Amino acid sequence: MIKGFEPRLYQQTILHTAVQKNTLVVIPTGLGKTNIAVLLAASRLKNYPESKILVLAPTRPLCDQHVTSMRNSLEVGEDEVSLFTGMIRPEKRAQLWKESRIIVSTPQGLENDIISSKISLKDVSLLVFDEAHRAVGDYSYVFVARLYSKRADHPRILGLTASPGSDAEKIKEVCKNLFIEEIEMRSSEDPDVKPYVKDIDVEKVMVELPPEFQDVRNYLKACYDSKLEKIKQMGYLYGDVSSYSKTSLLEMQRALYAKMMSGEKDFDMMKSVSLLAEALKVQHALELVETQGLRPLLEYFEKLDEEAKNSTVKAVQNLTRDLNFRSAYMKTKTMVSNGMEHPKIAKLREIISSEVASKKDIKIIIFNQYRDSSNQIKSVLDGIRVSSKVFFGQAKKKYTGLSQKEQKKVIEEFRENKFNCLIATSVAEEGLDIPQVDLVLFYEPVPSAIRTVQRRGRTGRQEKGRVIMLITKKTRDEGNMWASHHKEKRMYRVIEELKKTFSPGANAAEAKEEQKTLLDDERRQNSLLKIHADYREKASGIIKDLSEQGVNISLSNLEVGDYVLSERVVVEYKKLPDFVDSIIDGRMLSQLANLKKYDRPIILLEGTEDLYSLRKLHPNAIRGVLSTITVSYGIPILQTKNSKETAALFMAIAKREADTSRKDYSLHTAKPLSDKEVQEYIVSAFPGVGPVLSKPILKEFKSIKKFVNASEDDLKKVSLIGEKKAKRIRDVVEKEYE
Repeated sequence: MIKGFEPRLYQQTILHTAVQKNTLVVIPTGLGKTNIAVLLAASRLKNYPESKILVLAPTRPLCDQHVTSMRNSLEVGEDEVSLFTGMIRPEKRAQLWKESRIIVSTPQGLENDIISSKISLKDVSLLVFDEAHRAVGDYSYVFVARLYSKRADHPRILGLTASPGSDAEKIKEVCKNLFIEEIEMRSSEDPDVKPYVKDIDVEKVMVELPPEFQDVRNYLKACYDSKLEKIKQMGYLYGDVSSYSKTSLLEMQRALYAKMMSGEKDFDMMKSVSLLAEALKVQHALELVETQGLRPLLEYFEKLDEEAKNSTVKAVQNLTRDLNFRSAYMKTKTMVSNGMEHPKIAKLREIISSEVASKKDIKIIIFNQYRDSSNQIKSVLDGIRVSSKVFFGQAKKKYTGLSQKEQKKVIEEFRENKFNCLIATSVAEEGLDIPQVDLVLFYEPVPSAIRTVQRRGRTGRQEKGRVIMLITKKTRDEGNMWASHHKEKRMYRVIEELKKTFSPGANAAEAKEEQKTLLDDERRQNSLLKIHADYREKASGIIKDLSEQGVNISLSNLEVGDYVLSERVVVEYKKLPDFVDSIIDGRMLSQLANLKKYDRPIILLEGTEDLYSLRKLHPNAIRGVLSTITVSYGIPILQTKNSKETAALFMAIAKREADTSRKDYSLHTAKPLSDKEVQEYIVSAFPGVGPVLSKPILKEFKSIKKFVNASEDDLKKVSLIGEKKAKRIRDVVEKEYE
């Protein structure tokens, strides 16, 4: 069933495992992870001819590659392989799902289709997770894997990654979340892989930070240290303040915020939070001056200066008034006006000029973390007449970004040698198939083993590869280089240890046990429930929890509330900070009148924070709104701690409200679209009717007029209308309006 390639020995060995067990495959970039997915897809389609294959990848360019790979390597029709994108309407995706054998998608879009029951995972015999190391936390992979393990008739999972990370707990989390039963890892030194591995020469090019740059750094360092010293005086830092990393400061900032949210706050704590915000901004400026260049640094200074003028945020205002900070700013401005540049720029110009002169059609990828620096690199290459394009993600903050279509076009042009240099941010690190890249240049080392492996893996695919790292001496560049080196070594060591202690089947057993938590009768009962949710809630944990419990979710633009649990019950859902914000901006009071369109409106507040300490709002203002909601409008206020608790409460209310004789109910606040819908809408409003029964009634009586004039005996001719229901309908028709 496969075509276009001959499976290598290690691919066949890995396939043998993957056929039998859910497998995480860890092999270096460029060694054909995708072909293993193709081989396993062929095997599953052979064993389950009526089944589907689902491939998930985190970005559109990666999805495009999988579509091409499946079409080129499997004996299937082109129209049997479909790409799901956000540009395709949900109804069209549902139709494509029915018609296709192989579906490739980003996980986020598919997640919505699963939640709204537009697609079913029941017939999927293989689910492939590319860049499987992302399956941690609340990333969409985790939710999709969990539902797949519960709903598929013949589940099989394949995870693919070149670098799962160096943290043993994180790798275990990936394995648990993807229900992995076996790990298949290969390094470039393994005997079955070695014949296919091309050597990669890694050259470290060191540059000195000029004295003027060191002056700017010294001013910033003094500013940074002064902020931390003040925090130390307040008792929130200890020992040598220079030993605190950016990560530890961020953790401290989160911890202090949490304390403040719980109501435990005083002047010193609030001042420390503000000082931490200042210190982290200075930390970023230090990174720019050491590793990037003057122009990105000057732009950052100017942005902060502008913020200080137009913002009420004290941290920004205080920072821009700091003498050391202003000295660094003025010095940078003078250096830029004098035409000075970071020594990396001169070295970059020298390297690229030399490489292009020696080989006219050379292909080079330059990796850089920051868009500002990437644009500066583009200007440098334009200045030496080297053809280049910048490749980055979609719109973000002040940047316009590249659309998915534009990203695809840039990659195709680079593959076709239409320009020499691809200047890429992190979006190009993962999995892009760009053959025969002669040189990969790191504008700066990154402290991540995953990103370093992925960057390096862009070269050395079909012939010997080369990597050049630009490193500023005695700066964080050197620290990042050694950090990634040690993490990479640790990554392979951790995986080897994990393989020895890995318990085959443990995750599968856990998945089965989880399935048993819902009894069949309970699952069937849940499937009869229907909850309408506003489309803006699609990414919430509540929706995912309800979906996992088998509840029928309908996503739409609700006119009133966030969740409709029955014909009577509507819920306005707010997390506690949003509730306080809605009091300040007036949204809450304007929403109350709309909620009264339903018989049983509810306000649901979620969170554990202290309501009275979230914003600078007088407690009496909050008490006034709470009183208005409960007394003036008669709307109850319920509170839950988290999304799981909220979902459980919604299910309890929906079950209490459910009429087991029907699976649906109408949203009487929705605007009907056609005469037929208007007729069904009106008839469904009669007591005991609803949207399901309205259809046979109209088929029987042909019009609303004949239905309204029908006798009790005539009404009873319709199935599901008994004596009581017929009498109740006649009573409503004949009763005078009071």
